[in-house]
Amino acid sequence: MTTVPTSRERPTLLDVARTAGVSPATASRVLNGFHQVRPETRRQVEKAMAELGYARRRSTRDTEPERTGSIAFIVCEEGTRVFSDPFFARVLWGASRELAPTGMQLVLLMLRSPQDYQTAAVRYLRGGSVDGALLVSMHGRYPIDLEDVSVPVVFCGCPIGPDAEKLCYVDADNRGGAERAVRYLINSGRRVIATIAGPGDMAVGVDRLAGYRAALLDAGLFDPRLISYGDFGQSSGDHAVQLLLDRRPDVDAIFCASDLMAAGALRALRRHGRRVPQDIAVVGFDDSPIARQTEPQLTTVRQPIEEMGGLMVRELLTLIQTPAPHRRRAVLDTQLVVRESA
Repeated sequence: MTTVPTSRERPTLLDVARTAGVSPATASRVLNGFHQVRPETRRQVEKAMAELGYARRRSTRDTEPERTGSIAFIVCEEGTRVFSDPFFARVLWGASRELAPTGMQLVLLMLRSPQDYQTAAVRYLRGGSVDGALLVSMHGRYPIDLEDVSVPVVFCGCPIGPDAEKLCYVDADNRGGAERAVRYLINSGRRVIATIAGPGDMAVGVDRLAGYRAALLDAGLFDPRLISYGDFGQSSGDHAVQLLLDRRPDVDAIFCASDLMAAGALRALRRHGRRVPQDIAVVGFDDSPIARQTEPQLTTVRQPIEEMGGLMVRELLTLIQTPAPHRRRAVLDTQLVVRESA
């Protein structure tokens, strides 16, 4: 049975939450206009507010929500991966550069497993320590229930799942970039084109594999035995090449879903006595600093990583300042950079 305050009492936000059958945090999100609330839940809260005659009390000094002056940069990867893969440093640098003129702080939070999204991340974001969050390197489907947090969130890359189109994210054209790279290999005369794909539980891995497959299907050259998988790290590229050569010794090109995996592939090919690009062409993805340090220098797909970090911050600041429904989905162009490896 719901307890309704008497006429002599002014109803509180807690009263509204109890009447609506929701948590105080959810009632607060409805009151502050955050869009990460289901329509049915919003209607319940608004109905409770009307029934109780709830009116938000504001003093002359309390005209805006209190701000912490900080936003979280949340990464779900092992620390060794975060500090060895230049992608994370570049997107963090882009975000920091964009945030610097505002005087706000950027707080780095590293999570070890996807399960931590629903525990450590939610607990942290509900704690009132930050005004919003940037989520990077998401694994799995719909990695965090945004109704569990009371701050706006922007994703780096499109999350996997049916609700992805309801979220705010910034991404690169991963599928288009991969397809362009593979078509370049086909037009260069390569016919047995393998790939070292990224993780299947990340949209970036799924999209780059889809671009590879589309180009080869269109040319009538697709063979599922030419697909191997890695984790975007260098060692996984080395290991994948050995598997590919065992399956198809006649492979004459490899499209790698990251530059680090491409660097590992080059190392394995040297060990097997395969010349690049004479025997096997190699193409990476990212255009990270390592692409210009390999021997030979790496042909790769450039994605605007620093620009993605900056745009994520701009989108998040918009959500913080105007917590109205805002579901911008930005996809930035990629570019093929031809060097010596293909």
